[in-house]
Amino acid sequence: MPEFSFESLTLRQEIGANSYALRMGSETVILDAGMHPKEEGDDSIPRYGNVKFDTASAIIISHSHLDHFGTLPLAQREHPSAPVYLTSGCAALGEALLHNSINVMTSQAVELNLPQYPLFEHREVDYLIDNWAPRNYEKPFDLVPDTEGSAKVTFYDAGHILGSAGVLFEKEDKKIFYTGDVHFRDHALIKGASFPDLVEPDVLIMETTRGTDERPGGDIRPQEEERLLKHIQRTLEEGGSVLIPVFAIGKTQEILSLLDDFILEGALPENTPIIIGGLSTKMTIIYDNFSRRTRRTKPGFEILKDMSVKTGSKKGSREPIKCKPGAIYCLSSGMMSEKTVSNIFAREFLPNPLNTLLFVGYADPATPAGLIKEASTGDLIRLDGTHKIPLNCVVDEFDFSGHAHRDDLIEFAVKMKPKKLLLVHGDPPAVAWFKEQLSEKLPDTEITVPMPGVKVIL
Repeated sequence: MPEFSFESLTLRQEIGANSYALRMGSETVILDAGMHPKEEGDDSIPRYGNVKFDTASAIIISHSHLDHFGTLPLAQREHPSAPVYLTSGCAALGEALLHNSINVMTSQAVELNLPQYPLFEHREVDYLIDNWAPRNYEKPFDLVPDTEGSAKVTFYDAGHILGSAGVLFEKEDKKIFYTGDVHFRDHALIKGASFPDLVEPDVLIMETTRGTDERPGGDIRPQEEERLLKHIQRTLEEGGSVLIPVFAIGKTQEILSLLDDFILEGALPENTPIIIGGLSTKMTIIYDNFSRRTRRTKPGFEILKDMSVKTGSKKGSREPIKCKPGAIYCLSSGMMSEKTVSNIFAREFLPNPLNTLLFVGYADPATPAGLIKEASTGDLIRLDGTHKIPLNCVVDEFDFSGHAHRDDLIEFAVKMKPKKLLLVHGDPPAVAWFKEQLSEKLPDTEITVPMPGVKVIL
């Protein structure tokens, strides 16, 4: 009987440079190839050296967020013969993400004195894309084509962002399912996950991102949407403007779709100025290109054609976006990181008490967005190394997470009832909560928290 094993290639047990090695007898899969968003240089890269050079049968990418996709060119360098399997939506977003990442790293090479940056070049990405092999949802394919006994692989829509996938592996009568990042409930734009009804699979590899989130489960979106709307209505009526910092992939498109719903319902004036900026524009174009090829809450809806959205400064202009009263600004980055459009815009936005800043996603406590969330009115906020700005505007935050609530994941795991359960993609407290809860609810399941670099026999 061939040996099946799993190894976390992350540097530490946390959310970061997500990557795993799944070994199924003679076949090895590199599962995701992330870059740690809070680290630099070698500390941002998974332990690719733990898998012997050019021995991977394939690289499989679950979705195009930086922490799952950002070092794919480095994984391909280590395994030049391995095809990269991913969905078409993931490939389109990921290509744009990598080229943008090169631009960011090129700037950091000078600003932070990081001579190893960029970790890869535009020309290399263009060359490596030839080895990407997009696959459709729910269409099984052989991991190694034309090879008897090769693992069967099937992608299932994970409902996280465009192109996100859970992955089913079937080999030697074993079934192994990897959730990737998942959201089970419908968003304003895309539908929730459509996972297979597996009964007692051999292995479930499950994300645990929101394990420390004590907010109630169930569908709280209607209440959150109503709160968001009331803030926007009040601000515009009082002559202020609204800033919603957004991640370029997923959150931008979700919030724009929600604003469109408000306008269609008559809750916001049809002529309300909505401005987007940063990488969000390019990613929104890609979302629109897939409007008729993916599961949508609003089939065929194209944001940039069906909404009166302005895309910030004119093409080629380096002029910052100016804040005008009565407008809604959806600007990246979501954490308001230094030198991003939302950070620069905030310099004139934060001091005005008529304005409202609305957070719709996670922000690391050390980022400007994280500092603002913990601040009080009148505090000085350090936006970068030069600018300290008084916080006089109204601030609020909302739960529009693209990750499944912990109660939904518990329900999913209990329903599936796997023989073995591996808890990944979570900071230690989150993972610990899931392990405690599931140990009680699944007493016959072997539950493991994989440690980085330690092989887990499946």
